Amino acid sequence: MWDPDTYLRFADERSRPFFDLLARVPATDPATVVDLGCGPGTLTAHLRQRWPAAAIQGLDSSPEMIAAARAQPEAQDIRFEVGDVRDWHPTPDVGVVIANAVLQWVSEHEALLARWADELPAKATLAFQVPGNFNSPSHVAIREVAALPAWRDRLVGVLRGPNTVLPAAGYADLLARRGLTIDAWETTYLHELAAEGDDHPVMHWVEGTALRPVRSTLDDAGWAAFRAELNPRLAAAYPVHNGRVWFPFRRIFVVARR
Repeated sequence: MWDPDTYLRFADERSRPFFDLLARVPATDPATVVDLGCGPGTLTAHLRQRWPAAAIQGLDSSPEMIAAARAQPEAQDIRFEVGDVRDWHPTPDVGVVIANAVLQWVSEHEALLARWADELPAKATLAFQVPGNFNSPSHVAIREVAALPAWRDRLVGVLRGPNTVLPAAGYADLLARRGLTIDAWETTYLHELAAEGDDHPVMHWVEGTALRPVRSTLDDAGWAAFRAELNPRLAAAYPVHNGRVWFPFRRIFVVARR
């Protein structure tokens, strides 16, 4: 289950890649714009500002996220629906497809991208970004704790591995082979996180995304014990200085046009 409030704790940092992606989308007057994995709809609302005449749609698998999206005052004219991106197909009127930080949750998403590319209407644009930090110290520490005897059996297959996503060149090659024109790049953001309470700042970040499957699997006692084991590992990997931590975060971007 997704918690919109926890996810939005770092709303500014999480939204920056969305705007960097959107800035490279060349479409001027699409009939329909679809935001796949729209989450709580706070970013989807900005699509209305970019394309005021377009029909805007948002899709997310989380009922909690869609409920939050439908409650956005500035997004009342946007159609939000609960659904699985794996079941979505572009219709002939679709001009722009945005998939912001969602494909990393979809196993074998390369095949899904290939299908979308084949079904994309002429002159339509597919734009997506995924986190490329699955080999970072934070994710290594999470996998190390999950492999300990206390959690190993309960968390087998729950976490994503180090090869969850492709490099930018991998996605570029995949989509270019389907006949799309590609603009792909990678960026490492350096987030400054403030220490708050007893937990390490990076703990606050990962509990909104990477640790969500762990929290969904463990009971309250197991979750508290998991956090207690993870906190010192994060502190060793990301030292706190003057109440702040520098947290590098790599992201991979692709804008592909039919």
